[in-house]
Amino acid sequence: MNPVKTIDQAFWYILGVSLVLLVGITVVMIAFTIIYRRSKHPDSADIRGNWKLEVLWTVVPTLIALSMFAVGWSSYTGLRTVPPEAMVVEVTAQQFSWLFDYPGGKESEGELVVPVGKPIRLNITSVDVVHGFYLPAFRIKVDAVPNVKSYGWFLADKIGVYDIMCTVYCGTDHSHMTAKLRIVSDDEYRQWLQKN
Repeated sequence: MNPVKTIDQAFWYILGVSLVLLVGITVVMIAFTIIYRRSKHPDSADIRGNWKLEVLWTVVPTLIALSMFAVGWSSYTGLRTVPPEAMVVEVTAQQFSWLFDYPGGKESEGELVVPVGKPIRLNITSVDVVHGFYLPAFRIKVDAVPNVKSYGWFLADKIGVYDIMCTVYCGTDHSHMTAKLRIVSDDEYRQWLQKN
């Protein structure tokens, strides 16, 4: 499955539950302020020892938190489980550019070119300082650390051009450390591989 969809589903689920809780708690708080104001109820009620309420306000938040965890965990495992047939691209960060090495020895700088319809595994590292590989269209953010191999993957599901950025301040030209992901047809990809 496309990890972008599971990440978006997790985001919307957590946002939806949070909005429902925000509105619900606010409405109940306002209602209780009006209904149980001092002028109507001069003597406050004591609810200590009410085991039903204690179970309710313990179990309900626990179930909500566990459901958010389950949705988040499924999106996380989707991001970390790379399909075995994925095309592998080596990504190397350096001040202040991204270098891409493809199967067969082709290299490019500042542009990642991949064929449409394929899962792409990115093996990411750095040669100098810590960088952050960020591909927002595919919800990928992976730190590029010197002498450490990390990875991310995405499904190149539609032809187009997408932004790649560095998210970690890596020096004076950090803001210029950008690249493009170009997803192309199989024919165009094969032609691009043949170019010097």
